[in-house]
This record gives sequence, structure tokens and C-alpha cells, in this order.
Amino acid sequence: MKLAVVSAGLSSPSSTRLLADRLTAATLSHVNAAPEVIELRDLATGIAQHFVTGFPPARLAAALDAVAAADGLIAVTPVFAASYSGLFKSFFDLIDKDALTGKPVLIGATGGTARHSLVTEHALRPLFTYLRALVPPTAVYAASQDWGEEGLAQRIARAGAELARLMAPAARDTTPDTAPDPDTAGAIAPRSPTGAITSANPAGGFEIVPFEQRLAALRAR
Repeated sequence: MKLAVVSAGLSSPSSTRLLADRLTAATLSHVNAAPEVIELRDLATGIAQHFVTGFPPARLAAALDAVAAADGLIAVTPVFAASYSGLFKSFFDLIDKDALTGKPVLIGATGGTARHSLVTEHALRPLFTYLRALVPPTAVYAASQDWGEEGLAQRIARAGAELARLMAPAARDTTPDTAPDPDTAGAIAPRSPTGAITSANPAGGFEIVPFEQRLAALRAR
């Protein structure tokens, strides 16, 4: 199983990369996957060349292929002008239109103030929903004051667990509960394949009661 991690941070070290790393660790604590980190700042020139020439350089092509082949994706961007960065958007503009269809994508963002905390819902989630990705319920935004706070750690842990479940649904217990609910079983009259209402059979199972017989019993009351 493969996990692609896209970080659009521009500085080094980067809080965006730090958030991406922590989300990766939280996900890998629940699922066995090989992570591949893609630093977009190292691909900025190649992304611009691709837009101009229509052909991606080798490093960019490898990054695009890694995202397309991954079983899950973590995408984290810094906030620029109350939205994702231009570099982040440019990279995903180059992704094949069907590459993210049905793919679990965990979204995250970093910023200097908590006032941008809804960027994940107003910008990132609509973007990946448009690309037909599966975005977990929990998105993670980290402002400067959030680092070291218990709340951020809890959101990261929850988001990682949600992504892991989407990446490996078979790992969940999906065995249906076959035991009947006695209240429901008693309240709902089952029907035969022909549509006739049936009644409980003391010997076990159900016996078919023809409609005419039930109607006669009702008239005799």
C-alpha cells in the first residue's frame, strides 16, 4: 500500500511540512503503507515549464505518477490570501482529471492566525470534491499558536485514523450483525416471495398464511 504526501511549504524548515509529517505518522499508526513525500517547492520550476511546454520534466512526472498510483494522499498547503497557495493549486491542476477519483485525500493547512481556520472547508474540500476524491470528515488547520496544544494533536490523530480507515476498509469489522432485533422482528410481519404475509411458526422459521385465510379469520372476529 502506498501513501503520497504533498507539502506546499516554501521555507525550510516549514510548518507545512511539519504538519504533513505529523499527519503521516498518525495515518501510519493505523495502516501499513509506504509513504512518499513530495515537496512542491523543489518542483516549482518544473510546474511552470509544464504549463508553458505541455511536457513535465522527469522529477515532476515522477511526482504526478506517485500521486496517481497512491492508495491514499495527504495534501497540506500554507494559506495565501485566505486560500491555498498558487503552487499547491498549480500542481493539482496538472494531475490527470481521473487520477484522484475515489482516492482518500486528507487535507491540511497552516497559517499565521486562527482566522483562516475555515480555509480547509471553503477552499481545500471543494477542490478535492471537484476532483472526485474521498475527503475524510476531519481536516486539520494549524495556526502558529496551535503548535504544542493538545487540541491540534487530537485533530491530527483523528484525521490520521479516518484516512487509514478509508485506505484499508477491509481492516474494519464489516461483519453484519445477524442477530434479529426482537422488537423489530415482532413489529414487522415478514412476507413470502409471493408477497403473502407470514406468521411465526413455533417449530422455527415462518409459515406462509394465504391471504384468503387471514381475511376469513378477520371477518370471523
